[in-house]
Amino acid sequence: MKRAATCSCGQLSIFADGEPVKISVCHCRACQRRTGSAFGVAVFFHADQVETSGESSSYVRLGESGRSIEFRFCPTCGAMVFWMPEFRKDLVAVALGCFDEPFSLVPTQSVYEESRLEWVSLDFT
Repeated sequence: MKRAATCSCGQLSIFADGEPVKISVCHCRACQRRTGSAFGVAVFFHADQVETSGESSSYVRLGESGRSIEFRFCPTCGAMVFWMPEFRKDLVAVALGCFDEPFSLVPTQSVYEESRLEWVSLDFT
C-alpha cells in the first residue's frame, strides 16, 4: 500500500510504500511543544520505504535519549511532516496527522508515559 502525507499547504510531501514498522504515541514534553497538543504520533517506516517531494527546512534537537533528531518541515506553512531519529538511523517517522487517510493507522505503543497528561486515556486493544 502506498500512502501520502503532506504539509498544510501541500508543498512538502512524503510517500511511504508498504506497512509501517510501528506507530508510536509520544507524551514527552518536546513532542507536546512540537505539536502544541497533548502528544505526538509518529508513523515509522524503513528509510527505503519512503521518498519525499518538495522543499523542506530542518531543525535538529537532542532527544531525551541524548541523541539528535532531525525534523523536516515545510518552509512555507511551517508544518512538521517527518523526522529522522539518530538512534533509529534506518527509520523515518511521519506525523500521523499529515497522512491523506490517517484513519487506518492505529498506534501500537505509547512512550514517555511519565509525561502523559493525566486526562489522556488511550486504548490499544
